[in-house]
Amino acid sequence: MSERYVGAWEQAGLFNPLNAPTPQYTYYLYCWGQNNFGQLGLNNTTNYSSPKQVGSLTNWSSVSSGVSHTASIKSDGTLWTWGRGFAGALGLNNTTYYSSPKQVGALTNWKSVSAGSCSTLAIKTDGTLWVWGLNNYGQLGLGNTTYYSSPKQIGLLTNWLQVSSGSYSVLALQTNGTLWSWGLNNFGVLGLGNTTQYSSPKQVGSLTNWLQISASLYHALVLKNDGTLWAWGRNNQGQLGLNNTTTYSSPKQVGLLTSWSSVLAFPAENGASLGIKKDGTLWSWGNNNFGQLGLGSTSNKSSPTQIGALTNWLNVSAGYYHVAAVKTNGSLWTWGRNQFGQLGLGNTTNYSSPKQVGSITTWLSVSCGRYNAVGLQY
Repeated sequence: MSERYVGAWEQAGLFNPLNAPTPQYTYYLYCWGQNNFGQLGLNNTTNYSSPKQVGSLTNWSSVSSGVSHTASIKSDGTLWTWGRGFAGALGLNNTTYYSSPKQVGALTNWKSVSAGSCSTLAIKTDGTLWVWGLNNYGQLGLGNTTYYSSPKQIGLLTNWLQVSSGSYSVLALQTNGTLWSWGLNNFGVLGLGNTTQYSSPKQVGSLTNWLQISASLYHALVLKNDGTLWAWGRNNQGQLGLNNTTTYSSPKQVGLLTSWSSVLAFPAENGASLGIKKDGTLWSWGNNNFGQLGLGSTSNKSSPTQIGALTNWLNVSAGYYHVAAVKTNGSLWTWGRNQFGQLGLGNTTNYSSPKQVGSITTWLSVSCGRYNAVGLQY
């Protein structure tokens, strides 16, 4: 699901929490929300409406929550997964469900990971890209539609920098600034100017100035290194931010601003988007049926609209209809749909504007799954 990880922020030069200590790359791991497949990693299948610590270890480095499984990298470079193992999504060479973290192989050179819908993609420190799990639309990028329950390398390239898994499509950046996509291509979500499905990576245009990516089921958002925002795919809810509801199969610039620092496409068919600007302001647009835009209403927006007036937002993640965001002071805020307690507020009440989760100010980052969330604390 959407890419909101410590590693990607650092690679892009965007990680700069004002009040956080010098990054130590070892953190506590917390989770909450739906737990029907053990995706919270708490060795049970009980839902929780407030954050619970996963074990007692303090050596977690990054985390990504998918539809019903979670993947995390420790400071020693090992990769761990848990939750629903359907189609081999956990990479453990089986399809078993696990409610506590299990190590994927014995390697210690994993750098970043993105958990999608029953599939997982990860980059190693040598720049190689590895994939496993569901592959019905060629979303593993291996030139076929075969499922794999253990990591398989995409080609032989060693220059992969960042990867973002939509439900059945993928966006990826290489270190040379080129943008690549593959998988399901309904509504032109791959940005290739067509709706053809591809089972191996295809370059999006010829530009070499792409910086940060976010893939969803039917739409995509990408930043260039000049701070401009680009969008394409389905737009029935105004999720592209272009002030219309027209679908586009190739990149279109969202406004003329050059002040964007990160973007996020909500997963699945939600049809909503979020973005943080360089001044620390938070913006949202698209579908708002559960108040997931955080604007205090349930009205859709077809162009970016600022959430409040604060200028201290650091990073943000979204599930199907809920959002979690961390401020530069280390506080955690959530809003949107809350039927499984995925907002972490100790209840199941929906909220259409940001609410603080507890009073702790040591949150570093957060990643939302379908109806759950996982976060890192220092």
